[in-house]
Amino acid sequence: MPTTTSPADLYRHSLRLLLEKDIASWVALWAEHGVMEFPFAPPGRPRRLEGREAVAAYMRDYPDHIDLHDFPDLRIHETTAPGTLVVEMRGVGRLVATGKPFDMTYIAVVTVQDGRFTSYRDYWNPLAVQEPGAALTTHPTRSSAR
Repeated sequence: MPTTTSPADLYRHSLRLLLEKDIASWVALWAEHGVMEFPFAPPGRPRRLEGREAVAAYMRDYPDHIDLHDFPDLRIHETTAPGTLVVEMRGVGRLVATGKPFDMTYIAVVTVQDGRFTSYRDYWNPLAVQEPGAALTTHPTRSSAR
């Protein structure tokens, strides 16, 4: 995406890439030193990923676990902080291992600078990973738990 793309348009584009299962292009939207955080991550799950490489490692196998179909109820709120968004959305699809429906509500605080994600705090529901087939591959050696 060109650096003239608004943060909201960049975010919408990132969701399309996830639906297309184009993880490499999704990761390419990240700044080299971007940080992804999961403040509600349960024990044993990464709470912080530092750098594009760590984000790529975390997301690499995402489509093998969750087959996303849509992001209904998307609401993007621009803030007074330059390049910062608060996003409310649902991700719906199915769990690949079991075929069961996947439906999760998310709140994210996202910062974009120079057309790249620099910070992404993902407030997802940690109870959802207790569902068989929902576990994502984690890379504790590439992330730092707080």
